[in-house]
Amino acid sequence: MSTQSTACIVVFKDHATQDQIDRYAEQINGGGGAVTARYDSVLKGFAATLTASQLQSFQGDDIIQYIEPDQVITIAPPGSDVQ
Repeated sequence: MSTQSTACIVVFKDHATQDQIDRYAEQINGGGGAVTARYDSVLKGFAATLTASQLQSFQGDDIIQYIEPDQVITIAPPGSDVQ
């Protein structure tokens, strides 16, 4: 059994209810993953660390719009003086 986990952002489709999103969050937290941030006011979703089995089971789920890696993106090298 793999203990590998992946930091992801999970975004739900517009028709997803808050109760449905909460159930997914509970499933993650109770199944070896961890919800690390909620984005209820920005979009319907959250950041989470998912186990490999959670990631696999969520992919293609009809209530989830997309899952993408949670990563830092920069447009200029750190410390540069670009404005």
